[in-house]
Amino acid sequence: MTKINTDADKIEELLSRSVDTIYPNKESLRELLTSGKQIGVYVGIDPTAYYVHLGHSTNYLILERLHKLGHKIIVLVGDFTAMIGDPSDKTSERVMLTREQVVVNMQTFKEQIGKILDFDNAENPIEFKYNSEWLSGLDFQKTIELASNFTVQQMIERDLFQKRMNEGKPLHLQEFFYPLMQGYDSVALGIDLEVGGTDQTFNMLAGRTLMRRYLDREKFVMTTTLLVNPVTGEKLMSKSLGTGIALNEPADNMFGKVMAIADEGVMQMFMDCTRMSMDEIEKKQKRLAEGENPKNIKLELAREIVTMYHGAEAADSVCDRWEKTFSDKQAPEVVPEVRVEHGAVLLDVLVENGLAGSKTKARHLFEDGAVRNVESKEKITDPTTVVSETITLKIGKKVFVKVVVS
Repeated sequence: MTKINTDADKIEELLSRSVDTIYPNKESLRELLTSGKQIGVYVGIDPTAYYVHLGHSTNYLILERLHKLGHKIIVLVGDFTAMIGDPSDKTSERVMLTREQVVVNMQTFKEQIGKILDFDNAENPIEFKYNSEWLSGLDFQKTIELASNFTVQQMIERDLFQKRMNEGKPLHLQEFFYPLMQGYDSVALGIDLEVGGTDQTFNMLAGRTLMRRYLDREKFVMTTTLLVNPVTGEKLMSKSLGTGIALNEPADNMFGKVMAIADEGVMQMFMDCTRMSMDEIEKKQKRLAEGENPKNIKLELAREIVTMYHGAEAADSVCDRWEKTFSDKQAPEVVPEVRVEHGAVLLDVLVENGLAGSKTKARHLFEDGAVRNVESKEKITDPTTVVSETITLKIGKKVFVKVVVS
């Protein structure tokens, strides 16, 4: 039987690092974690895109800490719920995916998440499940029974639904079913704790309601901080916006995209996306407060993240190339690539690949002459420029990207 680690310091870090809120409360969960009992924990992810990004890694790093304490871990892929679409971070309805699209998207999910979690651990195996296993078998009677646990008023109290109704945007009935299905995942798994971003709070709390109704058990919910720019409030990673840095991103791409992150987002990424100790993170924060160039700290972040996913040798190599590029002011030997369709608009390319935080910021880059064609050395000032052939761009002083026409 797996031995449970009840070290107070490790539990305190677990309950505080990257954590926003714990339901019903932090004290009760601490008591459970110090009891010596093995608990069941899960994180769910919908394959609405083909990659898992650094924003998701926050939850898997928390699962890793729980696994090292000896607890039972489940990674749940929402292959059924992805076809409905989670409205949690959308102010317009999601496009429903086909089964074929979902199957393609989730092909490498286990491999990507396995860069953080040890799926080969035989002593305390980590389960990898799909919610179609139980949701695809629900008949209409069971679905109506699930729906009877909630009122329409409870559903439309959600801020994003209120916003859409006030703006006269459509609110489709199937969107109400998403929290029911995610809530039922908790029942099917019989877990003690669900971990997810703050945008999942409503859905995870629906699971608490259903756990009490069907299993007469408490379910803890841990909401985790989302990666956002603390100045603008914009998400640093989003599948919906196409701005995520994938866990299986090539090393050069990963390094370059981290270096393109706004300076003000760097410290939260150290906190939420790395295994670096809190003491080390605090030292970096102090260096920034004392006036050190943020570029130095960001280079350390990029090296740390590439090391996590590609190893120290790859990180050293890409860091050396990066430093040589900018000390010599020349284009790097290896440039991160993004693939686009013929006729793509450059402004959209920058925004969708995380090279500009918003369309407004992208327009400013063009207007300020900060976007250049590396080959011709000409400035591109028209944001509506269409990509008709592969082109290498320099954006600002630091960012190079090769836009490859598929």
